[in-house]
Amino acid sequence: MNEKLKNVYHKADLCVVGAGLSGMCAAVAAARHGLKVVLMHDRPVYGGNASSEIRMWICGAHGDNNRETGIIEEIALETLYRNPYRRYPMWDCILFELIKNEKNITPILNCSCNDAEMDGNRIKRIMGWQTTTQMWHTVEADYFADCSGDSILAPLTGAEYRMGREGRAEFNESIAPEKPDNKTMGMSCLIQARETDVKHTYIAPSWARRFTKEDLAYRLPDMDDPEENFWYMELGGENDSIHDTEELRDELISIAYGVWDYVKNSGECDADNWELDFVGYLPGKRESRRYVGDYIMNENDVNNEGRFEDIIAYGGWTMDDHHPAGINTTERPNIFHPAPSPFGIPYRCLYSVNIENLYFAGRNISVTHTAMSATRVMATCALLGQAVGTAAYIAARNGISPRDVYREHIDELKQLLMEDDCYLPFNKMKMSQITMSARITADGTGAEKLINGIDRPRGGDTNCWSGKPGDCIEFSFEKEMMIREARFIFNSDLNRETTGAGRHLPEKMNSCNIFKDSPALCVPKTLVKDMRAEALINGEWQEIAGIENNHQRLVRLEIGKKAMAVRFTVLSTHGSESADIFSIDLK
Repeated sequence: MNEKLKNVYHKADLCVVGAGLSGMCAAVAAARHGLKVVLMHDRPVYGGNASSEIRMWICGAHGDNNRETGIIEEIALETLYRNPYRRYPMWDCILFELIKNEKNITPILNCSCNDAEMDGNRIKRIMGWQTTTQMWHTVEADYFADCSGDSILAPLTGAEYRMGREGRAEFNESIAPEKPDNKTMGMSCLIQARETDVKHTYIAPSWARRFTKEDLAYRLPDMDDPEENFWYMELGGENDSIHDTEELRDELISIAYGVWDYVKNSGECDADNWELDFVGYLPGKRESRRYVGDYIMNENDVNNEGRFEDIIAYGGWTMDDHHPAGINTTERPNIFHPAPSPFGIPYRCLYSVNIENLYFAGRNISVTHTAMSATRVMATCALLGQAVGTAAYIAARNGISPRDVYREHIDELKQLLMEDDCYLPFNKMKMSQITMSARITADGTGAEKLINGIDRPRGGDTNCWSGKPGDCIEFSFEKEMMIREARFIFNSDLNRETTGAGRHLPEKMNSCNIFKDSPALCVPKTLVKDMRAEALINGEWQEIAGIENNHQRLVRLEIGKKAMAVRFTVLSTHGSESADIFSIDLK
């Protein structure tokens, strides 16, 4: 039998390559705004570095009330609600479901992008090979977003990119090396350990690397620390962090089993009752190719808080620069260079300087090595992805380039992001004309703050209405108004670090040290759970669809009524005695 391999053809408004958190958020944002999206991903599960295959922590901005919101907060709150014990099968399910539920997304998993066809300086189509079906997939699209981490579309399209560390003089960066080089941060294969009630022995494989206490200077494993995540098992910064990955993976696996040998058998870690629960065979990468956009953000921009006119996301991680030698150096494995939190990131860093229809989001955006050391963490990357998906919607609706979105629609892009609960430092959301024309009366305190355009505490101001179950907020008008929907921003406790009781645990999906008494996590008690909605129609209050068993921060309630007034009564929270609402905006 002579069988010809199939080639499946797809046509989309936007093709996203890579379904880590940045690619997922780009695809979801674009799809929810109405674009037809194809999402090509070379793994069987979503999440990239945060997936069950790698298990890196989702980190983001430091400081009070700086937690990232938007789609990444939606994922986090869904996880607290449905996966309180932080089990990876359920985490994979939640991410899978997020994409599956978006009717405008066509996902292509287990498919590696390996070719592109150009039309001048535009990408016309890309091709990928799907290992599970032994089929080619060809995707033609108006816009492409490379969220692959390693920037696969750069060598395939001729898009300008950088790799390595800039010299100190090029951008006047004080923490950059004196001379430019090709070194990067490395990659890690992580492990996960579980505490039990019985003693477990461990016999290391013969090929595992052997470590002494001196070998692990500044990075000794701490089995009493719930925030231990073995990140320092790192290599690759002195190699080619793309082409040498397979060789580095083998050495990283040797390191992983060797570090666990030290934990179990050195006598230094009090780990008799601990067992090895997981070893990641897919390296999690920190740095490789970085695209060149219309602007290259640098260390000085970070230090100056990134107060750009085209700010579309923010970071707040320190400039956390890892030693290129990784675990092979006896020096400190990383240096936390101070950075303000938050600092803005400009839109001009998210599209190619020379390929007309190419976006990118994640650790591969247009930044220097030093700036990337702060922008690379995954909660920040998720915000960048949501910005790209939203920008692609504006570009597609108007038939313009990503660059023209900056020239002609940057204020609209910022407004759409804030409406979707993406906080933009130094900016306020504009409330709708209907909302601003209303007379607001309310029980509780701070009703005027519901329309101030700031959806989180800032500068000592709570920026929220505060009441209690049973309290009511009313919007009334001088004439009958058609109200399509109400948008709410509830209080999800942006400073939450732990929930539940017992041993102090960070709210991170991957607790690499799994303690036997680990408590269940829970939905933030501050969230409004149930709410009644009513509309004043023909002089009578009529109950309309309310909110039931809510566990999200951003909630849109369909109303679809002409009314002289609407009112909302909080019925319950998830446990807090007070009910806080940052914003109510009527459309």
